[in-house]
Amino acid sequence: MIPIQDDNPVRRTPVISYVIIALCSATYLWQLTLGADGFRRAMFSFGLVPAVLSGRAALPPELALIPPSLTVLTSMFLHGGIMHLLGNLLFLWIFADNVEDRFGRLRFVIFYFCCGVAAALAQVLPDVASRIPMIGASGAISGVLAAYMLMYPHAQVRVVVPVFFVLQIVRLPALLVLGFWFLIQLLSSLLAQPGSGGVAFRAHIGGFVAGLLLLPLFLPRRHPGRG
Repeated sequence: MIPIQDDNPVRRTPVISYVIIALCSATYLWQLTLGADGFRRAMFSFGLVPAVLSGRAALPPELALIPPSLTVLTSMFLHGGIMHLLGNLLFLWIFADNVEDRFGRLRFVIFYFCCGVAAALAQVLPDVASRIPMIGASGAISGVLAAYMLMYPHAQVRVVVPVFFVLQIVRLPALLVLGFWFLIQLLSSLLAQPGSGGVAFRAHIGGFVAGLLLLPLFLPRRHPGRG
């Protein structure tokens, strides 16, 4: 089930969402200019390596370009491949504009990065000795999805679903689409092999839960929710 559009208009241009999309895209283009070896080195230099962040390991001097604490932020703009990037940006494009519209730009920026930090901690704390770098915007975006789901549960989302081996476009409420997405993350996290790398499902879960918990602190009360 892949979302492609929502029927939820906004009142103003989502400038911050567009800036995040542009920064993630520009960062990935920069990664491509590094070549295969440089691409991998950048993931260790600017990605979040749990063992390095926790002080249990250190990067070689040529890779230790920034303090480990800063990688919590820089890792949010790196991506491991074009599908990783496009998948994240698709969800950001569809759902972030309404959240930014409702929060306001400053609140949205703070909320986004708070969810990203919470996602990073959710990935790191269960395995502080891991030397696998975590990269991607999906943890922060997961918090945005949680906020959207709670504020606009009945907003209609157009999704592509397979029906008898044929792809169909159907409209479903955001509560169902995003609730199903979160359920998939939970199940995938339970089934994932420890230390296997791949998708950071714990980060997705941590970001989403952070979004649920932080929403009351960031939600302006003067505008009732739509949907």
